[in-house]
Amino acid sequence: MAENPQAYVCIMAGGSGERFWPMSRRRTPKHLLKLFSDRTLVEETVRRLEGVVPLSHIFVLTNEAQLPGTRAALPFLPPGQIIAEPAKRDTAPAAALATGLVRARDPEAVLALLPADALIKDTATFARQLDGALKRAAQGDTLLTFAIKPTYPATGFGYLEMAEEQGGGFRRVARFVEKPDKATAERYVAGGNHAWNAGMFIWRVPAFLAEAERQAPALAKFIREFPSGDCSAYLAEKFPALPKISVDYAIMEKAASVATQLAVFDWDDVGAWTALPTHLPADAQGNTLRGAVVTQNAANNVAISNGRVIALCGVKDLVVVETPDGVLVCHRDAVQDIKHLMPKLPPDLL
Repeated sequence: MAENPQAYVCIMAGGSGERFWPMSRRRTPKHLLKLFSDRTLVEETVRRLEGVVPLSHIFVLTNEAQLPGTRAALPFLPPGQIIAEPAKRDTAPAAALATGLVRARDPEAVLALLPADALIKDTATFARQLDGALKRAAQGDTLLTFAIKPTYPATGFGYLEMAEEQGGGFRRVARFVEKPDKATAERYVAGGNHAWNAGMFIWRVPAFLAEAERQAPALAKFIREFPSGDCSAYLAEKFPALPKISVDYAIMEKAASVATQLAVFDWDDVGAWTALPTHLPADAQGNTLRGAVVTQNAANNVAISNGRVIALCGVKDLVVVETPDGVLVCHRDAVQDIKHLMPKLPPDLL
């Protein structure tokens, strides 16, 4: 597979740093952590694009607070390809920024917009499917997504309702579905026509611009007027005024033609500390341990030490994470509630 010279990839890397506290912070959120290897998740995301698009065609969209950490995590990427959004505006403005960046370089190009923090181990299959999706998008005005086959009735993901086959492994997207309740999610999984929306998008620049003209004129104007060369002044002036809305709401849900390809590669959005046991080895008692951790009669715990010794004795089903300035002790069933701790923490720990 040769690199596609008319294809670009823009990576969204501007998370809030809440779900993996105390290791993640506003300046170093999940995608800047080394959770599964000696590479950060954002570096893994960039590395798996090798052979699909030229390195010069990869852009990382982050924010001002995370710009130093992102550049440090990606020293092989030229600083000009790491763009700091000057305000938090959601994924539709990020999509417009990505499209504007690429359009300034090639008005007919095709691009993929990907999150920085998903874990994908089967990089060869991912590269093959992404290459195919980029080539498919280049052939017309259809906006494409990747769909993930549900492995359980998740209530934390949006879903895609898939319709008829369109050839090449693609299916028309009948509609985007909000995060369902458990009964609805169970029905989706049993029916086989719904898949998780992974937040991975592929489109031809003119196709996305045409949809923006029709549905979100402010985004279209931002794309049309996007400058070539240094865009920092333009971003500082124009980006904060863009509507704060997701790309699903602003564009995808009402787009004239949307298709999806069911991912053959593995995928995990790594949404909480309890995702780690799926990908890291466990001891005989089911504990997932990293760093200086000792146990006695402890089972089914996740414990991560970044320096000091963690000793677990007679406990089970806990998440314990130690950093130099904070310690998290949480029941496994409550990991989604960690974000509710944020207002109660001192500002210097956020």
